[in-house]
Amino acid sequence: MPPRSDGSEKKAIAVYDSHQLLGNQKEIVIRHGSELYRLRLTRQNKLILTK
Repeated sequence: MPPRSDGSEKKAIAVYDSHQLLGNQKEIVIRHGSELYRLRLTRQNKLILTK
């Protein structure tokens, strides 16, 4: 990828389908360092991430 005019390079961002993370579950826990976060699928098919 060519350098941008500001001198920085644009990096690709990984994209995950929510089904890859949740599978058949409505809720999972994600560990980030020493913290735990809860990713939950609501009845309205929205995602909520809480600490």
